[in-house]
Amino acid sequence: MFFLLSKTIGIMLLPTNFLIGLGLLGALLLATRFAAAGRKLLIASAVLFAICGFSPLGYLLLYPLEQRFPPWDAARGAPDGVIVLGGSIDAELSAARGVAVVGGAADRIIAAAALGHRFPDARIMFTGGSANLISGDAREADHAAALFESLGISRARLIIERGSRNTQENAEFSMEIAASRPGERWLLVTSAFHMPRSVGLFRKAGFAVEAYPVDWRVGGPEDMLQFTPLSLYGLERTNLGIREWMGLIAYWATGKIDDLLPGPAAKSKQLSQR
Repeated sequence: MFFLLSKTIGIMLLPTNFLIGLGLLGALLLATRFAAAGRKLLIASAVLFAICGFSPLGYLLLYPLEQRFPPWDAARGAPDGVIVLGGSIDAELSAARGVAVVGGAADRIIAAAALGHRFPDARIMFTGGSANLISGDAREADHAAALFESLGISRARLIIERGSRNTQENAEFSMEIAASRPGERWLLVTSAFHMPRSVGLFRKAGFAVEAYPVDWRVGGPEDMLQFTPLSLYGLERTNLGIREWMGLIAYWATGKIDDLLPGPAAKSKQLSQR
């Protein structure tokens, strides 16, 4: 049910979709006796689109998420494994073209492969199925092994998980497959803005992980005063930020994570028991 709601209501509430709907409603009302309300909705839609697209709003939403976890400290030594979350490979395009097609968040794959070379004894797990509400046979994970092998990672080191549909299932299925033993250290590689929610879900699943954030979208505090000349980029950042904060609030409100904004200090019972 949670997955269904996130792929319907959650998507409808994203700024671009919501504001388009608001504008369409306003346009329809122009032909009725509520034309005055329709004009107001059209104006509101246009103004809010401009704010989302050109203002620093996206930076303001993403910055606290990306700053929550510092870069990974290698001083503790080599990890036993690396988990990289899906979200980089376009499963449908990859299936159609017969080769892995990497879209957004390519840093996740690059960083995981680099860690594999840096720590040759570490296992590499890729977790990612299909995030589509109506899913065919295409799965990200089906193309991940060949991609990692092309980057010099031996197939024998790879653990591939193809059934998960969202981050919660990434965490739960990874916990089952990895069979992590006490004392083992696993890195979690995902986009910096996605790391708080991801770590919270892995903690809830009982899997102690160390954050390895990548794929930053904000350079620093100065960006929070920076306007965007191309609205497309601003809208993308705003969508990402709103989506991530909605996910955090929904997961926290339903008890799927223990903290509204999980950070480096572990508070979950599962982690304290490990």
